[in-house]
Amino acid sequence: MEEQKRKEEFLKTQEPFRRNALKLIKQMLDWCNMTPGSKHLVDEMLHSIFFLGKINKVPYDPESIIADKEMLEDLQGKYPRPFKFFLTQLPKRSPFSCVMDMIVKQKGEENDNQIIQSLKDLLNGLEVGFLVSSTICVSQKSKNVKSVRYYGVSMSTTGPNAGNIVIAASCLSAWDDYVADAVITYYPEKGKKDKVKKEYFDGTIKVPGEVICKAFNLSKGDEIPPCRSCGNLFGLATTVKKEWVYGHCAEVESLSNMLKNEAEVKRDTKQESATCTPPNRKKAKDSVLVKLNSVLSTIQFKTWKDQQFYDPLVE
Repeated sequence: MEEQKRKEEFLKTQEPFRRNALKLIKQMLDWCNMTPGSKHLVDEMLHSIFFLGKINKVPYDPESIIADKEMLEDLQGKYPRPFKFFLTQLPKRSPFSCVMDMIVKQKGEENDNQIIQSLKDLLNGLEVGFLVSSTICVSQKSKNVKSVRYYGVSMSTTGPNAGNIVIAASCLSAWDDYVADAVITYYPEKGKKDKVKKEYFDGTIKVPGEVICKAFNLSKGDEIPPCRSCGNLFGLATTVKKEWVYGHCAEVESLSNMLKNEAEVKRDTKQESATCTPPNRKKAKDSVLVKLNSVLSTIQFKTWKDQQFYDPLVE
């Protein structure tokens, strides 16, 4: 009897995953209808949610997330690929990144206050803990108010396994190579502890001093200083001692987006270690793949095919 009660209680704690997933899907579908050229963001988010639902402690398949049969059939018709590939391809990023991109597309990248407010408003209608990011970061190449703003959100995954999988996938398939190298420097190797720097490879970077990189707490809107991890990865000035999981923070995605688009900043960003060589980089990337496969095996996800990462449909 006690055991049964415990199981029921645990199932209840996981239910917000399903509820948040459905709310995000409905909201993104509404926004997609009024935002030209945004269908790929819904497509990518669906795949990411379905994958995370599958590996959740209480697994949720697409049919249990979208209980309305008509809505499910409509989605399967309009977005067949997430249903087809969520068991065989890994997402390149977590779902809230797609939500952020949608809002940036709607509001315009220059309107950072509106973007942050929209994300805060959305979070107010969601439950804590599943599929939501806690922080957003805005990066610019200089203090010039007209310089382009690049956004990133923290990982919207729950638990170490999901986090390790999506961070690895982002390193191997999505992030700018300098940012990926920096995170790979600290990505846990199989059988070793988290937050330990590799002895044989240091791909950490120092972004130019004029770069602005500001993170904000999405529930309150307060600016928050970089954590120790972001200081170690990117040379961001901070007095904070707290180290978050490397690759989890909003600064990672934000700086990656900037380095992909600002050739000057990329040129002036330094990888300073003598260990940052092509052979050492290959060894480090291979170790990420080994750990990724180990995590997938631990959670009994055995259907990943040919190391493929999901590409959303092209409009």
